[in-house]
Amino acid sequence: MSTDDLIVGEKGTVSSVSDGDTLYLDSGLKVRLAAIQAPKLPLGRAGFKAWPLGEESKTALTALVKDKTLQLYYGGEKRDRYGRALAQTFTLNAKGERDIWLQEEMVRLGMARVYTWPDTFQDAKKLYAAEIAARDAQRGIWGHNYYRVRTPEPNALAQDVDSYQIVQGIITSAADVRGQIYLNFGADYKTDFTIAIAKRDRKRFEAAGLDPISLEGATVRIRGWVELSNGPMVWLDHPERLEVLN
Repeated sequence: MSTDDLIVGEKGTVSSVSDGDTLYLDSGLKVRLAAIQAPKLPLGRAGFKAWPLGEESKTALTALVKDKTLQLYYGGEKRDRYGRALAQTFTLNAKGERDIWLQEEMVRLGMARVYTWPDTFQDAKKLYAAEIAARDAQRGIWGHNYYRVRTPEPNALAQDVDSYQIVQGIITSAADVRGQIYLNFGADYKTDFTIAIAKRDRKRFEAAGLDPISLEGATVRIRGWVELSNGPMVWLDHPERLEVLN
């Protein structure tokens, strides 16, 4: 699905910006820019440490929406568990036509990275193209070590447990274990980095024409939350978080 196929949602001006991916409309509606993740700010959370470039990302989004009318669009769930609108968001020009796709522009500026979910992945290819260009140019977050693309080296990745990371490497083996898929990045699945795809999520990969088992030997870039299960592991529940590089 592209952004041209979305359901038209609310329209309004911006009353405030919380961070690089969250804002409030003048109606009071809290909007989370779907499919991207900007550097996080504490926002009143005790003990939460701001991520690098959090204030810069907020400033960039504030500049993009200043004196603009926004149009929200939906491709799946309209609200998250916090009641925020999960929307693809555009500024409108003087004629009321789409102008800037905020998600794409924030990624292009290097002020956010791609962060899709199963129903908020619209035009992910455009977002990835913008992210690659920003990363190649070392713009914004990509000039900071905190956001660098990780290697699948397990001891290093173990230090990133409970964080969202981008990992690039070669899949050395693939296995189907009672319907659940494991993509391994080393010889010892008990210690090396692994991607896991649950049986219930395989249909999303099939619908995208992607057989994960066929990726043995491929260089890929994946993103997700790192956890420890034997070695470091990332669960993938939809194919848009997996980039096949060769």
